[in-house]
Parts: sequence; structure tokens; C-alpha cells
Amino acid sequence: MKATRTLATASRALRQLRHDPRSIAMLLLVPAIMLVLLYWVFDGDQRFNSTGASLLGIFPLITMFLVTSIATLRERTSGTLERLLSMPLGKGEFIGGYALAFSALAVVQAALSTGLAVWLLDMSVAGSPWLLLVVAMLDALLGTALGLFVSAFAASEFQAVQFMPMVVLPQLLLCGLFAPRNTMQPILEAVSDVLPMSYAVDAMNEVLTHTDVTGNFVRDTAIVAGVALLVLALGAVTLRRRTA
Repeated sequence: MKATRTLATASRALRQLRHDPRSIAMLLLVPAIMLVLLYWVFDGDQRFNSTGASLLGIFPLITMFLVTSIATLRERTSGTLERLLSMPLGKGEFIGGYALAFSALAVVQAALSTGLAVWLLDMSVAGSPWLLLVVAMLDALLGTALGLFVSAFAASEFQAVQFMPMVVLPQLLLCGLFAPRNTMQPILEAVSDVLPMSYAVDAMNEVLTHTDVTGNFVRDTAIVAGVALLVLALGAVTLRRRTA
């Protein structure tokens, strides 16, 4: 896999997104808008700290998953992917390029959401806000990886959207946002222990309640990053040139 081809693919993906303002707005603004809405729901109550911190990681994952899966599927259904892969461009280079492009947007998205939550919505965290930014960025990368992976199994944009209830919603229910994971039924707790969103929420909570970088925080972020890289590798393996 050559870095020049990967970077060229990333540049091409960013140029395409530049002509799609609705997708850019969804990527950058929707998580921030949802945080503001949540702040109004709690009306400045302290519950916004815990719930808002968790959703600060969840919202980027969901939006990146949706946009990435649909964008990659369009490349395949339009025949663009088949033409690209007929050139000296490997599947890994294509996946890596798209991951870089959307990760660059994820950095901007995470920075906007984190800055809004901490400095404008007065989210109180014991740790450094920069650690919140790190977790939000990793969650966005995970959403990108999952979107690239599931796009290989969808034949239409409608099917790509249908994967969200299968891939994202179970993680949302079991990640500890609605109930502590250790209070769930044993089988549900066991399932939650293998879902990456659970560790994303745990990492956010570590920043919320600890002033320093804890071992649990390092473990949780490493798991999220590791799963994202693993899913990206699987996405490169399962990527199809075109829709049958």
C-alpha cells in the first residue's frame, strides 16, 4: 500500500464532499445542535454533565457511520469504485484514503462539539477537555470504520441506513448511557463488554470524574482505537468493486 495513492484518494474524497454541503452540515453541525438541545432539555441541570459527556462521543460515531456508509456505497453503485480499482489502486489504499478524509472532518467535528460543550454549555469535567476531544475523535474514527465496513454489504442507500439499527442502536442501549452496565442482566453485561461504544462511554466518564489520565482511560481508548483499526482492515478485505 503506497502512501501517495492513499493521500490522493483522501484528497479526492474531500473534494467530492466540498460539493455536498448537506453532508458537511450533517457531519459538523448535527452533533453540536443535539448537544444544545440536550442542554435545554436538562435546563442546565447537573445531569447534563454525565449524559452530555457520553453523547459527546456517541453523536460523532452515529453521524460518521451514516455519512461514510452512504458515501462509500455511492462510489460502488455509480461504478466509480470499479474504475478506481481497475487502476493501480488497492482496496486498502481506497479504504485508507476514505478513512483519512473522514477522519480529518472528524477532527473538526469533535473540536466543535467539545468546545461548545465545555466553553459555551459549561459542561463541568474533572479532567482535561483535551481528553474529551481525543475520545470524541476516536469515536468518530470508529463510526467511519463501521460505515466503510457495512457499506460492502448494502445494495442501496436505503439498505445502508437499515444497518444503523443493527450496528449502532444495540450499542447505544447497552453502552451504559441509560443504566450502569454492572446492573444489567449478566448476559447483557457480557454483550456490552464486547461492544466498542461501551468503552467510549467509559472513557468519557473517566475524564468526567478524574483529574489525571487513569489506567482505565488508557485501556478504554486503546480498545476503541484497536477496534476501529480492525474494522478498517475488515473493510478493505470485504470491499466489493460494484453492486451485484
